[in-house]
Amino acid sequence: MDNVKTKLPEFEKPLTEIDKRIKELTGKDKGGAKYRKLIKKRKEIAEKIFSNLTSWQKVQLARHPDRPHTLDFVKGIFDSYEEFHGDRHFGDDKAIVGGPAKLGGNTVFFVGNQKGRETKDNIKRNFGMAHPEGYRKALRMMKLAEKFSFPVITFIDTPGAYPGVKAEERGQAEAIATNLKEMMMLKVPIIVVIIGEGGSGGALGIGVGDRILMLQNAVYFVCTPEACSSILWKDASMAETAADNMKLEAEDLKKLGMVDEIIKEPAEAAHRDYSQTFENLKKRLVHHLGVLKRTNPENIFQQRYKKFREIKFYKYE
Repeated sequence: MDNVKTKLPEFEKPLTEIDKRIKELTGKDKGGAKYRKLIKKRKEIAEKIFSNLTSWQKVQLARHPDRPHTLDFVKGIFDSYEEFHGDRHFGDDKAIVGGPAKLGGNTVFFVGNQKGRETKDNIKRNFGMAHPEGYRKALRMMKLAEKFSFPVITFIDTPGAYPGVKAEERGQAEAIATNLKEMMMLKVPIIVVIIGEGGSGGALGIGVGDRILMLQNAVYFVCTPEACSSILWKDASMAETAADNMKLEAEDLKKLGMVDEIIKEPAEAAHRDYSQTFENLKKRLVHHLGVLKRTNPENIFQQRYKKFREIKFYKYE
C-alpha cells in the first residue's frame, strides 16, 4: 500500500507549542498579563494557519491522528446504535463498521470505514483498509436497510481498499464492483459523508449515494498523493506537488459536481472540536433525510443514476 504515515502536521506545531505554554500558566497566572498576551498570540497564530491551508495541509488534516473517525461520529450524532458483525460468507472485517441507529426519531443504517488510534487498534482495523469481506458486510447492512425501508448513511475515511494477495484472492475488485452496482439500484435513500480520506475504489465501495457530503478539511482522491507522485515522478517525496494538482479538496470537488455540500468544520478543524463538528453534520443529515424520505422509492435509484451520469469532466488548464 502507499507509504502513508500518520503524525502531527508540521504546520500545526507553533499552535501546539503555545498551547503547552498556556497550559503551564493555567492555575498560576491565569488571567494575568502574560496569560492574556499568550491567548491573543495563539488566536493570531491559529487564524494564520487555518485561513489559508494548502491542499497538502488538508491531506495532513484529513489524516490527523486526533481527527474523529466513523465510530466517533456514530456516538456523537446518533441517539443510539447497534453494531452488526460479519459478512455471512467469510468473516468480520473490522475496517468496516455498520448497523442500525436512531437519528431524530428515524431509524437508519450506518456503514463506515474505521481507522484505529494506537498501533494495536490500527492493526486490528487494518488502518481503515477493508478486505472483500468488509465490502460484503457493508452490502449486507444496506440490503437489510432496503428490506425494512430504512435510509443508509455511509462514512468514508480510508486511504484505499487493502491490496494484499489474500484480499485479491477473495475477490477485492468484484466486491467493490458489486457494491457500486447494488448501491446504484438500492431503493432507499443513501447519504454519503466523506469525513477524512476518501481513497480510490476503497472509498467508492461505500460511496454511491443520493447526497454526497464532505467535511471542509476532508480529501477525496483516485490515489494518495504519495502514490501519484511515485507514478508520475518516481519519487514519493513529490507528494505535496501532486496534492496541489490533484483537485482533491472539497471546494474543487463541489465545482465538479462530485460533492453536493461542504460541511463546515470548526475554526481549528474537526480534531480540536468534536462536538461542534458533530452538531454541524447532524443538522445537515437531518435536513437531507427529510427531503429524501419524500422521494418515491421506485424513482430514487433512477435519480441517483442520473446524478452520477451528470458529473462533470475536469479539464486541466
